[in-house]
Amino acid sequence: MYICKNNNFILISFEMLNTNLMKKILYFSLLILAVVSCKKNDKIKEEAEEKPLNVEIVRYDKVFFETKPQDFPKLKAQYPQFFPESMTPQQEQALLESISDPMWRKLYQQVEKRYDNFDKQKEEIEKLFKYVQFYYPSTKIPKIYTMINNADPEQKVIYDRDKNVLIISLEMYLGKDSWVYEYPEYLKKTFEEGQMLPDVVDQLSFGKIKPPTERDFLSQIIFAGKQMYMKDMFLPEVTDEDKICYTAEEIKWCEENDVEVWKYFVEQNYLYSPDQKLIQNFIAPGPFSKFGMDNDKDTPSRIGVWLGWQIVRSFMENNDIPAQKMMVLDAKEIFQKSKYKPAK
Repeated sequence: MYICKNNNFILISFEMLNTNLMKKILYFSLLILAVVSCKKNDKIKEEAEEKPLNVEIVRYDKVFFETKPQDFPKLKAQYPQFFPESMTPQQEQALLESISDPMWRKLYQQVEKRYDNFDKQKEEIEKLFKYVQFYYPSTKIPKIYTMINNADPEQKVIYDRDKNVLIISLEMYLGKDSWVYEYPEYLKKTFEEGQMLPDVVDQLSFGKIKPPTERDFLSQIIFAGKQMYMKDMFLPEVTDEDKICYTAEEIKWCEENDVEVWKYFVEQNYLYSPDQKLIQNFIAPGPFSKFGMDNDKDTPSRIGVWLGWQIVRSFMENNDIPAQKMMVLDAKEIFQKSKYKPAK
């Protein structure tokens, strides 16, 4: 009995030793991966940012609202792109009147108060395009115009590829508490300055990412995940919170509940479902994700986007492939080779 106890003790000791050894091996493996990843990122940063680049930014918002009524014809002649042939005389007259309209002037003053000096933003935009050209050397740098539009969330950033022009509506980045916005809270939080660069990347991503060839939910979330990963590429110093427009608490919720979310999608057979309601429930902007449960209001919106992002990140960690090639792979191949399986 005593020997048996000692044998058990020895056995347990070896098991503990093996467990500790495995923990150490895992720790050092992760440490090595982290060091390699850091060195790779440092090399990318050095190569991407070393080349000088100048982005031309025209403050059309200033030009427009500082134009005197008698000089309006000169404005039209200098900036014909803002006066298309389809514009009616009534629309043109409304533009002229907006220069002196009290409400438009008040909005202009708000934009001026926030963005009178645009040097910091210009530097950030130039850095963004350095990374764009690092990954896609043939990409032409667009001419950028800032303007004041109609506070339309669908037109925060407009990218005309044919004319190689990018327009940023500055009134959409005055902060969620600005008097300008009469929108739901979940939209207001997208009107912070920190969303300007991610919004630019969203527009640049079209044409660089292969659209989904299938209508199933998995294809949709991986397409969204690719868009998010492009922000990882072009905006390496921007926080995950700003990339996806989540609060720190929402990021924490995702990290703490990813196992349950993944289990739910699998058990409900959602991954290969073509049901378009899933897009509205888990990908489209909203106040929260819609699982059909009592605690839905406690969940971050667009949880499918977050999930697709993690699948794409897992794919890139587990496969030696350039990010540009990943962007044109089919969703099912990415999923199968991602080895994605959330685990606490």
